Amino acid sequence: MTQDDDGELMLRYARGDLRAFETLYRRHRGALYRYLTRHTRNPETANDLFQEVWSKIIASRERYEPRAQFRTFLYRIAHNCFIDYCRRSCVRNESNGEDGWESALPGSDQDRPDTRAEQAQMTARYRAALAALPAEQRDVFLLYESGLSLDEIATISAVAWKLRRAASAMLSLSYVPPWRR
Repeated sequence: MTQDDDGELMLRYARGDLRAFETLYRRHRGALYRYLTRHTRNPETANDLFQEVWSKIIASRERYEPRAQFRTFLYRIAHNCFIDYCRRSCVRNESNGEDGWESALPGSDQDRPDTRAEQAQMTARYRAALAALPAEQRDVFLLYESGLSLDEIATISAVAWKLRRAASAMLSLSYVPPWRR
């Protein structure tokens, strides 16, 4: 099966085919987890959001309509879960030191001191560059790095941009959303 039939797999899952879901999960779990880990910079938070995303996929299986690629649907849910998390916690930039998923990657030379030092330097440079980006650019970069096409990112970003504008307009009218009360 190819990436193009993810929508068909989701439709089969909605009809009760659990193997279709298992295939979708295996196909997308790694990239989704990396996307969430890089956004949150905290493996525990990424795990929680990862579970939340898949729970929402499961809950929405009967309403799923393949209007766009499944990956677009998946990452829109992931993006929205991350935004909701930020609203709930009022903290965008969590950091848990150097103990992220990057340090857990297996490798034949991973235990060598020079390799570990080089990896730590690269990770620090990556994190610094990522942190220096404005939030919108960071979101787009992480979506692209997760393997989404520019069209898929444009769809997700357009929704996020409209939501930000709507929230800004509501705040300018002195509306306080329930999550900020």
